[in-house]
Amino acid sequence: MSATYALQPPLAAGFARFGFGALPLDALIARYAAPETGSRFIEVDGFRIHYRDVGSHDKPVLVMVHGVMASLHTWDGWVAELGRHFRIVRLDVPGFGLTGAGRDREYSGERLVRVFAQFLDRLGLDRVSVAGNSLGGYIAWNYAAQHPQRVERLILVDPAGYYMQKVPLMIASAVLPGAGLLMPAWMPRALVAQGIKEVYGDARRIQPGVVDRYYDISRRPGNRRAMIDIFRVLVKANREELPTAPERVARIKAPTLLMWGERDRWISPRHVPLWQRDLPGIEVKTYAGVGHVPMEEIPQESAADALRFLHA
Repeated sequence: MSATYALQPPLAAGFARFGFGALPLDALIARYAAPETGSRFIEVDGFRIHYRDVGSHDKPVLVMVHGVMASLHTWDGWVAELGRHFRIVRLDVPGFGLTGAGRDREYSGERLVRVFAQFLDRLGLDRVSVAGNSLGGYIAWNYAAQHPQRVERLILVDPAGYYMQKVPLMIASAVLPGAGLLMPAWMPRALVAQGIKEVYGDARRIQPGVVDRYYDISRRPGNRRAMIDIFRVLVKANREELPTAPERVARIKAPTLLMWGERDRWISPRHVPLWQRDLPGIEVKTYAGVGHVPMEEIPQESAADALRFLHA
């Protein structure tokens, strides 16, 4: 029996096989946020943020921010490689992971950056390095642009922020008629698995248990509705807000490393020259055959590059 079905009683498990319904929050927390993992929760601006804070407090702080449909677990490989060098803080972005939905269903880019800033304030983190992937990259670079005195170094892994000629199908589908009713109620495991395959350059690198984890956590109560809300925000922002990115990117003062998978199907590596144009001096590292989540697909190699940059 897969992890998903083991989280439910027999009758509910039958529906789960077809992607219907949510999973019990207590069971998800027991599986993915057990105390021995270092997981904690903190209230920030209407969200109960799930986060992990590990490592000695006398070490420099590295904060990690994940992308859409993911959770803080996507950074596990980096934590294993970098944990002895840093105090590592990572969180589930509002609307995803075990943080889940907010009561007001407001997920604008400005709100997510503000919640991130308040989260760091609550933890008393005055100056940090930040690594962000995809939507987490958008949060990271906007925070760095708004609070230059608080960011030591910045690592952007296939970040969102510039206009996308082609929005990923899974995100674009959120604005289709009926999606707001259907997708929160029903999302089969096969669809989640296909989404993961799309963000990997080589699906053979997907580790055992990864699909189950993504699928389970996507079924936290409220997550599917939040996902639709966030996808709609992203589609709207891509039309109206993201074309203003160059002037905001130019405000970044922290030394910045840009990482990109050359087989990224979600955000094209053709964005790399835009970053080089608007942020002179940015360091760039690309990965042949790798997709949208290098920190998860090739954790050892990408973490080694991150460590070299952070220690420079």
